[in-house]
Amino acid sequence: MKKVAIQGTLGSFHDIAAHKYFESDEIALECCATFNDVFTTIRKDSDAFGLVAIENTIAGSLLQNHELLRKSGAQVIGEYKLRISHSFVCLPEDNLEDIKEVSSHPIALMQCEEFLSQYPHLKIVEAEDTAKSAEIIKEGNLRGHAAICSTAAAELYGMKILKEDIETNKHNFTRFLVIADPWLADEYRRGASVNKASMVFSLPHREGSLSQVLSILSYYSVNLTKIQSLPIIGREWEYLFYVDMKFNDYMRYRQSIDAITPLIKELKILGEYAEGKSSI
Repeated sequence: MKKVAIQGTLGSFHDIAAHKYFESDEIALECCATFNDVFTTIRKDSDAFGLVAIENTIAGSLLQNHELLRKSGAQVIGEYKLRISHSFVCLPEDNLEDIKEVSSHPIALMQCEEFLSQYPHLKIVEAEDTAKSAEIIKEGNLRGHAAICSTAAAELYGMKILKEDIETNKHNFTRFLVIADPWLADEYRRGASVNKASMVFSLPHREGSLSQVLSILSYYSVNLTKIQSLPIIGREWEYLFYVDMKFNDYMRYRQSIDAITPLIKELKILGEYAEGKSSI
């Protein structure tokens, strides 16, 4: 049985993504309150995997998790892209007209702004997790309270679904990274097909430094699927660049890394893995 640490509780989107990614395996979830706790779990238990959200097609990148990954020493071994669909749920005894307050994770609330704007009387409360919001309402028998969460969470905690698919944009996907201790990552990847990589680097503070790197990657037929910059604290106007790239030829990809190495500083490969599936 595989141990998988996630942020959030049972019924959360992290729970769903973990079961989708490891669908052929039996897994035991370690539910963590924060993303930092997920990385701590992996550090303390080298046999544990982790699964963390890294970006959303509406909310953008989770910048905190880029930095946690870089500092942790963990390696990316895979990814999964989950279609996010939110539901408006409450206790079975309540109806829509009874609801006075709604709680959920801040990103979920943001993704459902158009729906919530129809109910200006509702008090909106930010919570640590979508599924946890439903669990708290159920355990506390909080009449007049609603949560925004997955249908799986609603079913798990015996909640009534008042409205489904309430997210503003239906093309709402979250990309999750599967991470592991480097020793476990090497074992897991042995013999696996690899066509994607994540890395982070900094550049000399001079004109054209980034364009040079990008030109070389293009020459080696490496396709950048994402580039995210973050300021380096204490070094004014210098940045870390987090890059995801796809390639068809592993040797050409490795040659591209050798070619850009003299031009960059602090290069760190965060993981090499197979491009992930997407849920429908």
